[in-house]
Amino acid sequence: MRYIEPHAHMVSRTTDDYEKLALAGCEALCEPAFWAGFDRSSAAGFYDYFRQLTEYEPKRAARFGIKHFCWLCINPKEADDTGFAREVMSLIPEFIQKESVLGIGEIGLNKNTKSELKIFEEHVQIALDYDLPILIHTPHLEDKLKGTKLILDCLASFSGLDRSKVIIDHVEEHTVSHVMDAGYWAGMTLYPESKCTPSRAIDILEVYGTERIWMNSACDWGVSDPLAVPKCALEMRRRRYSAEQIEKVVYQNPLAFLKQSSRFKL
Repeated sequence: MRYIEPHAHMVSRTTDDYEKLALAGCEALCEPAFWAGFDRSSAAGFYDYFRQLTEYEPKRAARFGIKHFCWLCINPKEADDTGFAREVMSLIPEFIQKESVLGIGEIGLNKNTKSELKIFEEHVQIALDYDLPILIHTPHLEDKLKGTKLILDCLASFSGLDRSKVIIDHVEEHTVSHVMDAGYWAGMTLYPESKCTPSRAIDILEVYGTERIWMNSACDWGVSDPLAVPKCALEMRRRRYSAEQIEKVVYQNPLAFLKQSSRFKL
């Protein structure tokens, strides 16, 4: 089986995990900018992090034949201080033309604050200025439905936004319809203890279909599994999904979204 891992935080994983992904059939991997497991004390930390995403991780992935791409932003967990956030965002133009950078993400909300929402709006404007796709994070610990609705209301205020170039990630049963009915792509994050388990994700597919939706592992600093996507594909097989249906969800769908960036080439 071949698949694309469209959302994985590999800076939190060992090199052995790249080998496991390759053995499972991963052809390409996309790494959104996110939290470092702790709050960074200066924008200089983000400068080195952006270098890590654009220079070092592609080399680690290439050792095992995996293409590594990334997204840039200051993540919602560290965006509540608008002054600090804007200092970090000022670094993005220096990196935005790197050949592995796909777009802006993962931006969004963490605690659903006004400051987070303001920085979210400014990130969206950067994406529009550079005509880039957007990857959006919805909150976990706070009210996900409220955060999702705030994000959707904010996006609706941008008249030039192409909704087909926006994916709203970490959807669950109570938010997926809001995202898809508004014309955006939806991402399901497969976690063993939170977000969507494979069984829950497949239940969502059975209700909402397989258009404009993908699966990802995130595999960040928390309890997570870099092989969550192929394991979910195995569960789909147990539920009598055909090979073509499985490939659509784990390969063709992320390919269709990601190739909207001219830099996504396999």
